[in-house]
Amino acid sequence: MSRSIHVPAGLFDSRQFGFAQVAIVTTSAGREVHVSGQTAWDAERNIIGAGDVRRQLEKSLANVAVALESVGATLDQVGSLRIYVKQSHMHEGKAIAGALKAVFGDKLPCSTWIGVPGLAREEFLVEVEPSPVLLPHVA
Repeated sequence: MSRSIHVPAGLFDSRQFGFAQVAIVTTSAGREVHVSGQTAWDAERNIIGAGDVRRQLEKSLANVAVALESVGATLDQVGSLRIYVKQSHMHEGKAIAGALKAVFGDKLPCSTWIGVPGLAREEFLVEVEPSPVLLPHVA
């Protein structure tokens, strides 16, 4: 087993904060792509959708897509999501569901919504962590 990290163009370089945006773990079964929890930051660490949980979730999912695409994977390969929602916005279920449907259409992944008192920054209302994606070995 081996592990490598990847810094996708289009996402901020997270290494200064002590974590990788993408880690690829190579096993006998293939390559597992792990993506760190994504928030509504753009590559320059500007918040997108301040105060708007739906817009923040859409941006967070777009960031997941960027991370996956950087290593040859897609959102269609995500089986499940953990969605951390600031407790003060848990009542906005329709907005959260709307963002998921807008991004995934009829092919919704499984998801768990977890209410939390806060996230890494005060302005973050949501953070999304996808399940690992399995890719075949590179020939």
